[in-house]
This record gives sequence, structure tokens and C-alpha cells, in this order.
Amino acid sequence: MDMEFLTTQMTDHAGTIQTLTLGILDQQAHWKPNPETWSILEVINHLYDEEREDFRVRVDYILHHPGQPWPPINPPGWVTERGYNQRHLAQSVQYFLEERQKSLAWLKGLVSPDWQASATVSFGTFSAGDIFAAWVAHDILHMRQMVELHWAYLLQAAEPYRVDYAGEW
Repeated sequence: MDMEFLTTQMTDHAGTIQTLTLGILDQQAHWKPNPETWSILEVINHLYDEEREDFRVRVDYILHHPGQPWPPINPPGWVTERGYNQRHLAQSVQYFLEERQKSLAWLKGLVSPDWQASATVSFGTFSAGDIFAAWVAHDILHMRQMVELHWAYLLQAAEPYRVDYAGEW
């Protein structure tokens, strides 16, 4: 595993995620194309909670607390339980960026981690390397989601005009 590449990606992803929130007015931050999708604000707060309560914790448990049960998480439920869409975007982004910095410092502080070490949980067996790689991939999934939200918001804001001259989506 190329640790340097993955940690550099995490640094770059944080900047990209921040950039995807620049210039967003409050209305757009809270906007959802439909009740089943998340707003940009909900995506950012999900990333923040995943950063501090999921990926880093699970890598730590595999590496330093083998055999101990993982703390429970509820990412889909947190969206409403924790009122993500009632928060402020700039503050939420800042919280995520600060937490990402803590994660990067923690990762850089690991001494000879055994990325092959694994844990078996109810939904499968995962190595520390699997969780770390998934952490980086998770960013990309949500960056794509944020771009799709930007696209959907543009379409409704441009009505009754079409955007097909721009190219195929």
C-alpha cells in the first residue's frame, strides 16, 4: 500500500471538499433534490462524523485494540438525529477540516502499522489496510455526490432554460 499517496489524497480531498462548498448560499446548502437525498450540508456533516467516529476509530481498533468490539455507529440515522441540515455550512466545513488534520497527524504518528491486521465484524472481515483505503475512497464518493448536487441545483435554478448545450451529463 502506498501510504504517502493515500495520505496525500486525504489532504487533497479535504481541499476539494472545501472548494465544493465555496460560494454556496444558505438556500443551496440546505437544498435537497428530493426527500431521499442529502443536502450539501448533510454531506459535509456526514464526512465530519465519519472522520471522527468511523474510519479513524476502526483503523485504531484493528491496529491497537484487536478483538475488541467496534463502537456502534449509525451514519444514516445521524443525518436526522443530529440535525445536520439545521447546521451552518461554514462552521461544518471548518469542523471537518480540523478533524481531517487530526486524522492526518494520527496517521503520520503510526509506527510500523500492520496494515494486514484484521477484524471480523457482523458484515465481514476487514484489514486495517482495507479500512484505510475505504476511508480515502469514501471521500471520492461524497465529492461525486456534492458535484451531482451542484448539477441538480443548477438545473432547477436555470429553469425554464436548458443546459444541454453544455454537453452530456
